[in-house]
Amino acid sequence: MTTAQDTTTAEEYEALRASVEEFARKEVAPVIGDLYIREEFPYDITAKMGEMGLFGLPVPESYGGMGGDYHALCLALEELARVDSSVAITVEAGVGLGAMPILRFGTDEQKARWLPDLAAGRTLGAFGLTEPGGGSDAGATRTTARLDGGEWVINGSKCFITNSGTDITSVVTVTAVTGEKAGGRKEISAILVPAGTPGFTVSEKYSKVGWNCSDTRELFFDDVRVPEANLLGERGRGYAQFLSILDEGRVAIAALATGLAQGCVDESVRYAGEREAFGNTIGSYQAIQFKIADMEARAHTARLAWQHAARLLVAGEPFKKEAAIAKLVSSNAAMDNARDATQIFGGYGFMNEYPVGRFYRDAKILEVGEGTSEVQKMLIARHLGL
Repeated sequence: MTTAQDTTTAEEYEALRASVEEFARKEVAPVIGDLYIREEFPYDITAKMGEMGLFGLPVPESYGGMGGDYHALCLALEELARVDSSVAITVEAGVGLGAMPILRFGTDEQKARWLPDLAAGRTLGAFGLTEPGGGSDAGATRTTARLDGGEWVINGSKCFITNSGTDITSVVTVTAVTGEKAGGRKEISAILVPAGTPGFTVSEKYSKVGWNCSDTRELFFDDVRVPEANLLGERGRGYAQFLSILDEGRVAIAALATGLAQGCVDESVRYAGEREAFGNTIGSYQAIQFKIADMEARAHTARLAWQHAARLLVAGEPFKKEAAIAKLVSSNAAMDNARDATQIFGGYGFMNEYPVGRFYRDAKILEVGEGTSEVQKMLIARHLGL
């Protein structure tokens, strides 16, 4: 039975979804193609998304956020990714990897200092976890941090870090080895490093296959000193903290991947109704109809998967297995739909001026980032007791 509160919540979700859909169609779609080709970060679009409150959707109003939940964030991400994934991942990383670790584990002082600007989109945060040679083995951290005179002294490097080198990046949370636990295991902690701290440098932007409007860089720490109070959460719990953040992030990435998969359907339906071959629109041919039907089924299934995981997350119930399933299913859907959409468009699908070419380039990273497909299968199997 649906209560009045449930109905209101559903209406609020739909209002948010519709407003982001309109924004993506009117503000993002007309300009993103040129920005993508020039590999420029979308500062104007980011500012507008900040004004809409998208970066603060799951952040409490007391810290300048919208007071919503993770489901609301995921709805916004899906609609953004229907048009462009670079814009969507900027929001996903800014919220999930930038603001949420501080919200979940920060002190009152840390929250008050960083969250208002992050929630408003005036600044961006990043999370430095992955290291060269580490990949999926995030526990193989080599970056170190030692205490010296009330300060953490950090040395090491990170790679593939989103939102870490923009003009509005304010802080990067870094995992580092801060000691040794019983049995010789590494003690890994998370530490907040403000942008511009002496010794903290960022590389030039990576030259990437896709996500060309997203900021991704390598980070270097050479005797970087920050106050001892910049420890985020409990000492020695940095890796465990990030794993919990990653569980939430998988739901968000699943929503983003669903958006890309649905965008492929949108573009294919439009093109199939316009393009003529052998005297008819190609959409009148069963081969194209079946291909698009399969694409829609994948997007629909992916949406059900991330929404189920999001409902569990918001309700405070266990959701790790469901998050892994959603990430696996949706990233596969995005890749398969991008491939099929490119085939439907033929030669035009290989041209950068058409969105499906951008979708094809953006899809592959969804099977890699925030946990590879193989990692998701490992997690699912583990939850089945295997």
